[in-house]
Amino acid sequence: MTFTTANRDADDERWLREAVRLATENVVAGGGPFGALVVRDGVVLGRGQNRVTRDKDPTAHAEIQAIRAACRAIDDFSLAGATVYSSCEPCPLCLTACLWSRAARVMYAADRDDAARAGFDDRAFYDLLARDRSTWPMPVTERRVDGCEAPMNAWLALADRATY
Repeated sequence: MTFTTANRDADDERWLREAVRLATENVVAGGGPFGALVVRDGVVLGRGQNRVTRDKDPTAHAEIQAIRAACRAIDDFSLAGATVYSSCEPCPLCLTACLWSRAARVMYAADRDDAARAGFDDRAFYDLLARDRSTWPMPVTERRVDGCEAPMNAWLALADRATY
């Protein structure tokens, strides 16, 4: 079969609907309204649902859960060539995780305005990250200590270190 834009659009639609289904299912089960999938070459590598309140883990967002599951499934930290499908526009944490995972692209259904309407105002974090750190409500401060370069030097000394 020849791959066309129509095929890609149909696949995107299919996987986005699945992410939305996962999110809705999660709400019914008492979780947050977010679901995500990692798909490569038509194969689901990982699924995730928001588990923040269930697991008492502020990083247990749907995209993070899906990325973790996908990386375990393929035994690699790189999701090169994969697409992350999310029921909603990823927050800065999740978007950064997608970037670190080396996913080829991110597709989402609902946007940050939909999330804000439901009480999840990710825009506040996007806005905060764009501001000077001195204006943040939580100090983020560097304090260098003796030997602070040691971990990076040890890493650089490894001949067989992984390429990020």
